[in-house]
Amino acid sequence: MKKTFPLIVEGKNRDRVLEAVKHEIRKYVRRERRRDVPAGSDYWDFDCRFGLTPDTAEPTHLGNLIGLVDVAAKDGADRCYVEILAKPGHRKPPQDSNPATSTSPIDDIA
Repeated sequence: MKKTFPLIVEGKNRDRVLEAVKHEIRKYVRRERRRDVPAGSDYWDFDCRFGLTPDTAEPTHLGNLIGLVDVAAKDGADRCYVEILAKPGHRKPPQDSNPATSTSPIDDIA
């Protein structure tokens, strides 16, 4: 999704417009996460950008996106640009900790 959201709409309450923008962002993310993950992938990851215009948009984490929309609205912006692109993600395997090579405080006592 690449979209410029108006934050001020004539004849509508500013708070309701803001809630509608946040709802549309969350709805898009939920819809993308429901899609089948391609073979060899574990989950859907998202590349996100946020700014007042497409030219000034900067990369951000998905978890920060709603907060950035709130900040833009509180600062009096009349519109904001949101870009969310889904991509297949791969979880990193946990680090193998070899118990034979690690030392514990209990081993030092004996």
